[in-house]
Parts: sequence; structure tokens; C-alpha cells
Amino acid sequence: MLGTIDLSLIWAAIIAFGVIMYVLMDGFDLGVGLLFPFAPDEEARDVMMNSVAPIWDGNETWLVLGGAGLIGAFPLVYTILLPALYLGVFLMLAGLIFRGIAFEFRFKARSSKKWWNVAFAGGSAVATFAQGAVVGAYIQGFETQDRIYTGGAFDWLTPFSVLTGLGMLAGFALLGATWVAMKTEGYIQRWARGLVVKLLLAVLAVFVVVSLWTPFINADVWTRWFDHLQVIWLLPALALGCAALIWWGAKRERDILPFVATMGLFIFTYLGLLVSRWPYVVPPDYTLWDAASAPESQLFLLVGVLFVIPIILGYTAWSYWVFRGKVRPGEGYH
Repeated sequence: MLGTIDLSLIWAAIIAFGVIMYVLMDGFDLGVGLLFPFAPDEEARDVMMNSVAPIWDGNETWLVLGGAGLIGAFPLVYTILLPALYLGVFLMLAGLIFRGIAFEFRFKARSSKKWWNVAFAGGSAVATFAQGAVVGAYIQGFETQDRIYTGGAFDWLTPFSVLTGLGMLAGFALLGATWVAMKTEGYIQRWARGLVVKLLLAVLAVFVVVSLWTPFINADVWTRWFDHLQVIWLLPALALGCAALIWWGAKRERDILPFVATMGLFIFTYLGLLVSRWPYVVPPDYTLWDAASAPESQLFLLVGVLFVIPIILGYTAWSYWVFRGKVRPGEGYH
């Protein structure tokens, strides 16, 4: 049975799904934090935080699922990537901790409320930038020898990874702006809508620069794209189509379309990244089969995950359904 099923491919699909679900679900509430310092007033900040308060912690379940699945199914990835990205991962987790605490304390604070605003916005910015920089480091690849990371502690932080970090800040801010525009009314909604096109232009600018820079970072990526013209180029075309929908929806003052199209923009960009590096999970040397654990271990974990994922999807859908609709001033913490 195990000889006829490629469990590594199944696990690669599960982890890829978990990662994109985390990016989409946690991306917009991180984006809300990024927009916090620029909100019109304190009432707007209250409404923005109320819009994500019932769901933000559930969104981060996908990060736990992806991380736990990775260490169980592809242990070599942890062996190499954690030493390579230790500081970046630490910054990400520290940022998530600060913003998580700010959720609970901000509504109870009086004189210190402004400091919890700083913690929420700063934690969101640090976590988002770290995630983007890690993506840039992954595109660059890692220096290894005999399945051990041999690079330095700061090799992940380069001009290229700084650019991808800034791109992630712009992307999550765009997600946050479209979310706020969808969930609010009145002057808050108008303020959020006014940011959408500006942030979209920033995202597209970073997208172009990263695309032009990548061949100088990793020539294999460039070769792969031009070896599969008939298939791979559909992904950036679809991403640009989503960008056009964001623009059109924002100009026509649509509530839902810009948010959904922004999620589509992230999905097609993410798929493009996966195709560019496939089948390497630790570029440039190790494929997912090189990094895989024993088939018996993968099968044992798979049985549990097949029960867990439907439960996560179920309570995520239920929570979004319960807290659907607009969030208005004065409604309080959900």
C-alpha cells in the first residue's frame, strides 16, 4: 500500500494548503494592525480591532498546523531552515505575541491605551516583515553541506529579502484595507477604500522589481519559467487579472470584490513561487523526497491530520458566519 502512494506529495499538498490558509486568514488581521497608526481616530481603531477580534486567534491555527506538519513529515526542513532563519522566526513569533497581548489589554486600558496601540501596530509590522524576509531567503536558497546548514545567522537578511519583507508589508496592508472596507461603514469605510489603490500600486511595484531581480539571485528560477511558457505564465496572468478586479472594485465602491480579488492575488503569486522552486523544499539542493520522514511516520500523522483539517475548516467557517456583516462604532469587543 505504501509503495503505491506517494505520501510525500500528499504531505506537500497539505502543508502548502496550511501555509496559504495562514497567509490569507492571518494576513488581513495583520494588515489591520499595519493600518492602525494611520486610522482617522480612536473610534476607527476600536471598530477595526472589533472586526477581527472574534477570529484572529483561530486564524493562527493554520500556522500551528503547517509548522507541526512540517516537522513531522519533512524533518530535514527543520534541521536546515531553523538554524538558517532562527532570528527571522524569533522576530515573527515575538511580533505575534505582542499583538496577541495587545488584543486583550487595549480594551481594558485607560491611560496606557496608546502604548497598546503601539504594541498592536508594531507587533503586526515586525511579524509581517519577518514573514516576507523569510520568503525572500527561501527564494535565494540556503548554504548547506552534508544536510547541515553552514551559513551565518544573518545570511537570511539581504537587500533582496528586505525587499520581499517590504512587499509583504504592502500586501498584508492591502488585505487589511480591503477587509476594513468590507466590514465597516461611513467615514471609516471611505478612508479604507482610499488606501486600496495606493497599496495595490505598491504591491505591483514590488512584484515587478522582485521578478526582475530573481534571475540574478537564482538563474534556475528564470530558466524554469521560460521552459514552461504554455503553463506557468497563466499564474502571473491570473494574478494581474485579480489586480484589475481590485482596482475596478475599489473604483466602483464594491464591498466584497476587492477583498476576494486580493486573496486571489496572493493565491496565484504563492502558486507561482511554489512552481518556481518545485520540487525543492530546501533550495537549492534538497527535494521534498530528500527531506521526507519514513513513510510509516507520514502515514501515522496523516491519519490524524485528515480528522483535524475538517474540524478546523468547520469551526473557521462557523465563526465567520456568526460574526458576518458590518461592524459599527459602539458595538464593543465581541
